[in-house]
Order: sequence, then structure tokens, then C-alpha cells
Amino acid sequence: MNTTALTPNALAFLALCNEYCVAAENAREAERDEFVATMLRLLPRLYIAASDLRAADNDGIEEPADAYLTPVLEEDYYDSVRTGIEELMGSDDTYLEVFEEDMKYSDTPIAASVSEGLTDIFQSLYNLLENIKSAPDHVTLSALVAAKEDFESYWSRILCNVMRALNNIRYSPDTEI
Repeated sequence: MNTTALTPNALAFLALCNEYCVAAENAREAERDEFVATMLRLLPRLYIAASDLRAADNDGIEEPADAYLTPVLEEDYYDSVRTGIEELMGSDDTYLEVFEEDMKYSDTPIAASVSEGLTDIFQSLYNLLENIKSAPDHVTLSALVAAKEDFESYWSRILCNVMRALNNIRYSPDTEI
């Protein structure tokens, strides 16, 4: 991958994606409080970087209109990462979701999972990183545009919701850190 055409923000975003994926993959070896603190440090930075993401500088390089990320994360690996986070989070893995679309039609609270939310984000970022390994510039630009679109339509909401749950875990009066 030739990174000369990428914006500094795109490069920073890719570095954050890599840091996030490493943290998620290594959750089994982490201490819970350390993992929660790491996620609370990474998630807001990912949100800001993805929100401001422009793949290419405006030096005559156009961002592709037909952006697409090839899914490469295998289901077994997804499950392995999710299970590692779920085991680490223990009873704190489940939280009540208030921004679920079905919530307005339900009298019953809707539960969500920290591990599933973090692994859904992991899946998007992992697919991005795998798509751009040794890729030519046009593929990298297309992958970044697709990642931005995926952020806007899907994982930005998940990120905000899971960050709220992690914040509660970290700063709850019942939690010792």
C-alpha cells in the first residue's frame, strides 16, 4: 500500500483501527479494568477519526464512488473474539439498550451485549485492515470510503451505545478500579 495519497487523518484512523483490533483480539489475556479503560480510550478516538475521515487529499485524487469492503473475517474467528470479550466482561457483558428501534414498541427492556457490540466494530475494522494489506492505492481509497459509509450507517451507533455501557462499568459506584 502506498500511503502517500492518504490524508494524515486516514493514516491515524488506520493506526487506531489496528490498535483496536489488537486490543479486541487480546481480550482473553487482559485484566477487565484495563480492557475497559483501553476501550474507553480508543472508542472516542475512533469515532472522531471516522467522523472526519477523508481518504484522499484534494490534490486531484477523487474518492471512489463505488466503495466496497470484501468481508474476510471468518465466523469462527468472530466468535472467538466475542467469546474472549464476553468471558472477560462476565456479568457486566449485558446492558439495557434504550436506543433500539424496537424499544418504542415494547414494554420489555431490550438487552444488548458489550462483547457483541465491540466484536461488530472489530469485524468492520478487521475487514478494512485485511482489505488494504498490500493493496494498490485505488483499493485502499475505496476501502476507506466504504469504512466511512459503514461507520455512518452501522457501527457509529453501536460504538456510542457500547461506550455508554463501558463508561457505566468503569465509573459505577459499585465498581472498584
